[in-house]
Amino acid sequence: MTESAGTGRDAEAVSRFVESFAAQLVEAGMARMPARVFAALLSSDEGSMTSAELGEQLRISPAAVSGAVRHLAQTHMVSREREPGSRRERYRVHGNQWYEALANREAVMKRWEGALREGVTSLGAGTPAGRRMAETLAFFEFIGVEVVEMMERWRVHREKVFGPE
Repeated sequence: MTESAGTGRDAEAVSRFVESFAAQLVEAGMARMPARVFAALLSSDEGSMTSAELGEQLRISPAAVSGAVRHLAQTHMVSREREPGSRRERYRVHGNQWYEALANREAVMKRWEGALREGVTSLGAGTPAGRRMAETLAFFEFIGVEVVEMMERWRVHREKVFGPE
């Protein structure tokens, strides 16, 4: 199996890329199976695959695909789509998946800020633990502002490089 069906790509090279990129994602903290599924979707020409296609390419069980896709959908890295006239689902990665994932993380950080504010109040701002909480809160507040500004710069840059959506 040296070429992907009809694409002219070297299937072994694609497989090496998928496993290599997945390993990088795992090193960064992503679970192994979601990393492999994400890398496979990202490297597919259509940007979407069925569970059976993912299972075949990655040599994993339907249950492994299902668990990985559930995790990726919860983190906004992939979306589920129904094939017209079929009960089968396709899993799709979008060009702006990193933007969406970061936007989702921004919402999580806002919730953390609320919890940290409560921690500062509960522990007392003058205590060593309260000071640590306050410093952590200040960090997340700073990062929150920076991320919003960075994402706006990205939207402008993306439009210049790739054109309007």
